[in-house]
Amino acid sequence: MKSDLVETIRAVLRTRLERLARAAMDAHAAATDPGSKAESKYDTRSLEESYLATGQARQVKELAETLAVFEGLTLPDFSDDDVVDAGALVETRRAGGGEVSWFLMAPSSGGLEVVYDGKEITLLSPDSPLYQKLVGLGVGESPDSPPLEISGVS
Repeated sequence: MKSDLVETIRAVLRTRLERLARAAMDAHAAATDPGSKAESKYDTRSLEESYLATGQARQVKELAETLAVFEGLTLPDFSDDDVVDAGALVETRRAGGGEVSWFLMAPSSGGLEVVYDGKEITLLSPDSPLYQKLVGLGVGESPDSPPLEISGVS
């Protein structure tokens, strides 16, 4: 199951990378286009396009590095007897038996949401406060805040 989830994440990252790379190429073309040459000393269009192209190129590089991490990623299997650790797929419930949420303890791409097997799964990266609060907890335990209870680990 987790190998399919990782493949879903890879597909989402590839799609984002392709879209961002196209946008970066378009921004670079606009920045270097002779038609974007400043018409007056107050015209900063080409400078702004250059900043945009530089920022987008940096984002492409970061996203490509993230995709490379997921290309080689194999997630370990966990059971409800295990504590949460890197690679765990964690099911939580709001205190009082409320809303169910799913989190994948991922090496990067924190905040990315993917839909897999009818579940919306949010990736948590190690620098996330929630990731840090969940690590080491087991089924039935809850972090101090937010009011969540772990209801499954896989």
